[in-house]
Amino acid sequence: MNRERRLAQAFVVLADTYAAEFDPLHLFHRLVHTCQDLLDVDEAAVMIADARGTLKTMATTDEDEVFAELLRLQNGHGPCLDCYRTVEPVSIPDIAAEYERWPKLAPALVDAGYESLQAIPMRLHERPLGALVLLRRRSGQLAEDDVHLAQALADSAALALMHWSIEPADGEDVVTRVQGVIASKATLEIAKGMVAQYAETTIGEAARMLSAYASRQRVRLTETAHALVNRGVTPAAIVDAQPRG
Repeated sequence: MNRERRLAQAFVVLADTYAAEFDPLHLFHRLVHTCQDLLDVDEAAVMIADARGTLKTMATTDEDEVFAELLRLQNGHGPCLDCYRTVEPVSIPDIAAEYERWPKLAPALVDAGYESLQAIPMRLHERPLGALVLLRRRSGQLAEDDVHLAQALADSAALALMHWSIEPADGEDVVTRVQGVIASKATLEIAKGMVAQYAETTIGEAARMLSAYASRQRVRLTETAHALVNRGVTPAAIVDAQPRG
């Protein structure tokens, strides 16, 4: 499939909020993997602001704990918070040149192998929701066309949140829904830890197991996580349901 067809398909998938198993966390998951697939970037993440304006990671292309810690370092300062506050794209073509500006974040990103960063606002009619983070293992500006495409993809995902219900929604409704998604994400992280501990595996592999289980059961990922945390489903059920190699 050529890039144009993949791009058209991506917008259709991001707009599809009417499936019974639609899950906002899955929407964010689709968004980051679409960016990784279609744009000149190595990793991507979605960070959404909670009620106090603290950015919380909702989805990443890399489930590794080291990558998660890089994102957590951006709270209180950093390009993603700047992007959220100004509702404008923020480009960092050479992270190594920002050591003085961000003395903790910049060295950590460079040590992890990242040389440039682009932050794209997640917004709903200019109302800030968070930021889409795009990281590259080489320096330089992200191509202007890719920046515009990333913004279009982020805007499509934000609009999908507005239409994620048979009930009409306004900006306040979407903000309320997003806060609920943040709570669900926290539950999902607990569920990942439970599966990882039981299976003696990584958080990334536990995330894959949970997603695969939810897909086979045709239920939302968040429902699976809540069931696991509330003891309605056991870690053994998640692990035993995985296809045998």
